[in-house]
Order: sequence, then structure tokens, then C-alpha cells
Amino acid sequence: MDLPELDDLQFFDGVARSETLTQAARQWGVSTSAVSKRLAHLERRLGAQLITRSTRRLDLTDEGRRYAAGAARLLPLISDLEEEVGERRHELRGHVVVHSTIGLGRTHIAPLLGRFKDLHPDVEIDLELSHLPLHIAGTRFDFAIRVGRQRDSSLRARLLHPNRRVVCAAPEYLANRNPPRSIHELPEHDCIVIRENDSDYAVWRFGTESEETAVKVPGSMVSNDGDVATQWCVEGHGLLMRSRWHVAPMLRTGALVQLLDDVPTPGANIYAVYDSAQNLTRRAKLAIDHIAEGLTQRLDVPAGQ
Repeated sequence: MDLPELDDLQFFDGVARSETLTQAARQWGVSTSAVSKRLAHLERRLGAQLITRSTRRLDLTDEGRRYAAGAARLLPLISDLEEEVGERRHELRGHVVVHSTIGLGRTHIAPLLGRFKDLHPDVEIDLELSHLPLHIAGTRFDFAIRVGRQRDSSLRARLLHPNRRVVCAAPEYLANRNPPRSIHELPEHDCIVIRENDSDYAVWRFGTESEETAVKVPGSMVSNDGDVATQWCVEGHGLLMRSRWHVAPMLRTGALVQLLDDVPTPGANIYAVYDSAQNLTRRAKLAIDHIAEGLTQRLDVPAGQ
């Protein structure tokens, strides 16, 4: 099977984002030998070795890194130019490849990207979900969705929606227990804990990043799954501290009630992050715009809830 029609920049961009030539071949549905022959032809044309071949991994030479960086900068610009001057300039085409954590991805990002696909039928969506954030610089992803402060200087970040963690409970729980009047009363309550690092207790943080107060809360019910913990809270088993993006729909319907809403908590904002060395395509930019607008519609909760 032959490689699809790809110019040299597109071809090497795909190779450079792969861990092995076998992985590169898999994305095009061709044999590894076909990719190797095309790569050898490109290296002969350029008069430079671009990769160091290995059975275990693919390593770029200095020349390969320069060529890959140039391709990453130029390909989005070429794609945008063709969309602007083409006969179907008002219609988006091409891939949008996104990474997100599982909870946020399933609950909000996947539905929003589904709606984006409805609006732009010729766009191909690729959403990958994982428990851990991914270092996306130099990968195949256009952008990633992350929660919390961004410290990676190799990435650019765009704020999609303000977010923080809130304490909440079900009306059923509050019918039998007085709500806590301060954070110091939290240990006296039944608390539902999302286990992290094999610990059966939680440290709930309040205040701001510059002046935090940590409250150690023993867990009467513990799970490593945030959805399970939230369901327990809805059923009235105890208090829960959870990201507002997760509980906003339940606060809106009254299934949960926010407590201690006058006590600030450190920010856990939602961002789109992408490689600072790579230009975003027009379709990726519009996808980010769509997600930002959609999160505002889905997560804004009336005051007092």
C-alpha cells in the first residue's frame, strides 16, 4: 500500500511526532518499509540525515529537529491560507486533535466537540482522554484542556473558564445535620474523600494561593473515583469538596447545595494549552473559542448556589 499524497513537510511532521517509524506507518496505514523509503528519499533531497534509526525509538538529529520545528510553524499557516482562498473558504476542513483529563473530557469537552463537529461537518475530531496531564510540546495534539495553574514555560495558555473547588452537600444530608458555619467545623461532619496517593483522608484548602488554610478531613466514605464520590454526595452521605465544573449542573438543579460560599478557595481555572513553538490552525482556534463559549453556558451558576 502506498503512502497517501503528502508533501515533504506534512510527511516529516508526522514522522517527527511519532516514537518509532512503525508508529508513523500505522497512522497512514502503510508498511514501515514504505515510510523508511520515503524518509530516505527526503534525506537524499535535502542532503542531510534527519533521524537516527533505532529499533526502539526514533531520535531526531539537529537537522531533523530544525526541519520538524519549521514544519510545525509552517503547516498551520499553509492550512489556513488554503482555507481562506479555497472555493469552500467558509467551511473548515482538517483534523483537530485534543487531549483532556477523563472527568472534564467526558462531562464537558466531548459534548462541546460533538457540537463543533455538527457545525463543521468536514472537520475530523480526535479527542484523547487520560487520568494524567500530558506534556504536549512536540506531540500530535493541537491543544490540551487542563485545570489549575500552568507552570510549563514551553506552553501558551488561554483561560477558558474561571473555576474553583467548592464544598457542597445534598438537601437530604442537610435535613438531618446543621451546615458547617466555618471551615473549622468540617472535621465534625461526615465527609466524602476522593483518595489521592493512597491516603484515606483529604486536605481541603481554603483562602488564596498566597495565604492558604489547610483543613484535614477524615473520610467516612472514600473512593479514588470522583464520579462515585459525587454520586454518594448526591445521595446524602456527606460533604464533598469538588471542582465547580463538575458540580455546577447539580447546583443549578438543586441536587446539591454549596456550603461556605463566602470562604474563598484557591483557583482551579480551566485552560487550553498548546505548544508555544507551534502556530494554531484556524480550526483549532475556532474549536477553542467554541469550548470557551460552551463552558460559560454550561458552568455559570446563578448567584447563591
